[in-house]
Amino acid sequence: MSFDAFGDFRMDGQIAIVTGGAQNIGEAIAKTFSGAGAKVMIADLNGDKAEATAAAIQAETGNEVRGIECNVTLEKDIQRCVDETVKAFGGVSTLVNNVGWGRAYDDPLAVSEEDMIESYKLNTLSAMRMTAACRPYLLQAENATITNSGSLVGTIPAFDFIAYSAAKAALNHLMLGLAHYFAKEVRINTVLIGTVLTAGYAAAGLDEKAQYALAHPNNLTGRAGKPQDVANAFLWLASPAGSWVSGQTIQVSGGGTRIKLKPE
Repeated sequence: MSFDAFGDFRMDGQIAIVTGGAQNIGEAIAKTFSGAGAKVMIADLNGDKAEATAAAIQAETGNEVRGIECNVTLEKDIQRCVDETVKAFGGVSTLVNNVGWGRAYDDPLAVSEEDMIESYKLNTLSAMRMTAACRPYLLQAENATITNSGSLVGTIPAFDFIAYSAAKAALNHLMLGLAHYFAKEVRINTVLIGTVLTAGYAAAGLDEKAQYALAHPNNLTGRAGKPQDVANAFLWLASPAGSWVSGQTIQVSGGGTRIKLKPE
């Protein structure tokens, strides 16, 4: 038998929940996991879109994928999502806390207290609640993992996205603490995602000019990211290939900002 260098990236027998998985980065993660052999539940606020995406991925990969409507800020929706996943597939071994969103503001000090709290509930607290609901099944699973969609703005100043960046910074610390808590039982990592152009930017309030600027980032690779760039990192961390990686925040951002000390 020849050596299979990619065998550890297989996810056969794994059962994954991907929140915010109906489109963009979440869809790419769900598709990549399914293509690697996992059974996947796509949880999304848009239930119809989740089901349609699930059907399209299953048709392409041949592995079972389902979709469910889930508002991750509501505990009853989270529990229903986990219950339906266990009912359909027999457990949960892989959790991807991908859902997240932020709004742009001209004046960071004008952000309302309600907006700050709602951002925390969506981007941070939802991951903790999903983890709690999945814990009984993760503790029974082989290669149990939780991988989070963080953001580069959770580690660098982003005053125009102050609520979102603060919530993502909190996510980094929260999940690092949980990685230490679970230790040998569940591997937990967070991917710090850079500029990946998706439909979410327009919804977040960035106009065409702002999106054009984002599409030409001053990073080491010289390009904006694609959803598949991020999904590949998630596959590494969630599959047995990443079995010696836990408690890490890993940057997938095109190499970060390119620093030029003298003008060109």
